[in-house]
Amino acid sequence: MIRNTIPQSRYDVVVVGARCAGAATAMLLARAGHRVLLIDRGRYGTDTLSTHALMRGAVVQLHRWHLLPDVIASGAAPVHKATFFYGDDSLSVPVAARDGVDALYAPRRHVLDALLVDAAATSGADVVYGLRLTDLQRAASGRITGVVCHDESGNVHRVSCRVVVGADGLQSTVARLVEAPIYRVGRHATATMYGHFRGLDADGYRWYFVPGLSAGAIPTNEGQVCVTLSVPSEEFTPRFAHRHDSAFHELLRQVAPDLAEQVARAHPARLHGFAGQKGFFRHVHGPGWALVGDAGYFKDPLTAHGITDALRDAQLLTDAIDAGSEQAFADYEQQRDAASLDVFETTDAIASFSWDLSGVRVLHEALARAMSREVKLLARR
Repeated sequence: MIRNTIPQSRYDVVVVGARCAGAATAMLLARAGHRVLLIDRGRYGTDTLSTHALMRGAVVQLHRWHLLPDVIASGAAPVHKATFFYGDDSLSVPVAARDGVDALYAPRRHVLDALLVDAAATSGADVVYGLRLTDLQRAASGRITGVVCHDESGNVHRVSCRVVVGADGLQSTVARLVEAPIYRVGRHATATMYGHFRGLDADGYRWYFVPGLSAGAIPTNEGQVCVTLSVPSEEFTPRFAHRHDSAFHELLRQVAPDLAEQVARAHPARLHGFAGQKGFFRHVHGPGWALVGDAGYFKDPLTAHGITDALRDAQLLTDAIDAGSEQAFADYEQQRDAASLDVFETTDAIASFSWDLSGVRVLHEALARAMSREVKLLARR
């Protein structure tokens, strides 16, 4: 259940971070019979930077975990096709019915994260918000044996466990404390501005491309459409620092004039910005610790694949913790890399913005093949 204090001093696993990767991992571990503590420094039901789109791999996972009906019940709009606009040309790709899925979805993060946290608590995990990880407990051998946290009143809490899972995002405290090395870094990064608008023509996912610019329209909850605009990261400050609203609308007209016209008629929305971060792979396991989600692997959000990665890796990590051997954790990292590398490299190439319109179509074809391989990997598990 969701608690105000930590009810035990020892668990099998402590998961740090209650966003989708951490909540899904805690849920799966609890379902497998592990004693799990899920902690987060924030508050239940808050939002986070995200463009929400779930690819097929993520929807397949939610279906398998019997959570897809809850996503549908939340009012997330079903997506039955994705349309790619390359300048004046367009290509529509229907969502084929297979693997138990006949539509994609893009729930708001305050919806999806809370849904996964609730599922973790219902499955038996203890969930505590308002706890900030400040240190890790270590045995004389150096093995991680627990966490040290501070609550909002400044009280110190020490919890022992067999495995600490860092699911605490890009600036992961767990990754910093265990000095998890980064061994692969992307070459490019994009910056994104986005907002949620009502009353738009939300006919599936829509992705727009012209040289130097990209945009997206992603139908989500409550009749809202998340409209995104992406530029090379080095252009974020020059373009948006002093006039982010006007720059957003001006650039949107260049890449997606029909969408920009609808947005201009809609009720003004608060815009959110992400200045960009080059993708990376970290080593994701060591004695008594593991990483999942953005803490261990991040790629540019331009291809909207981050949540799908997080849910996939939650399953892979749970399998490793279930097995419990060093080889199982090594297999987790190897499987994550095998499933991610093609998508990572293709995303990095798209994020370069060094393509012409025919070139980016070729990159999207390669991305589709890589995503299909990922779904087949999940289907075999």
